[in-house]
Order: sequence, then structure tokens, then C-alpha cells
Amino acid sequence: MQPSEVKALLDSRLDGCQFHIQGEGCNFQVVAVGEAFEGLSPVKRQQLVYGALSDEIASGALHAISIKTYTPAQWENAPENAQ
Repeated sequence: MQPSEVKALLDSRLDGCQFHIQGEGCNFQVVAVGEAFEGLSPVKRQQLVYGALSDEIASGALHAISIKTYTPAQWENAPENAQ
């Protein structure tokens, strides 16, 4: 898979989030930003993103995924958002 394919899957399955994807093959790093993460524990945030990709993980199309999640307010100060 390509990062653009992973982004398209996430865009179609998780509303109101922005995704920044890096990686190749079946190994990707996902940074997700959205109001959907407000009030959720770090584990629940990751489960939300993993759940959106569960079919691809089960099939082996995606193998290793690292996920970082932020609310929009947290994203303003996130190291990945350095300008």
C-alpha cells in the first residue's frame, strides 16, 4: 500500500479528522488530528484508528502501524507540527 491509500481509507472511515501518513509497503506511521479524540484515553484513541483499519490489518495489507493522535488544540504544540 501507499501512504495515499492509507489516508484515503482513514478519510472515508473516520469523519472530522486530518491524517498525516508516512511509510511504505505494509509499515506506516499515522498522525491523526481531530475533535473525535477529545476526552478519550490514549488507548481509546488508538483503538479508534486501529478499528478503522481492522480489515486491512487482518488481511495483512497493513502490518506495522504506529499511531499518534491529537486533538486540534494539542496539535498546535505537537512536535510533528513544527513549522
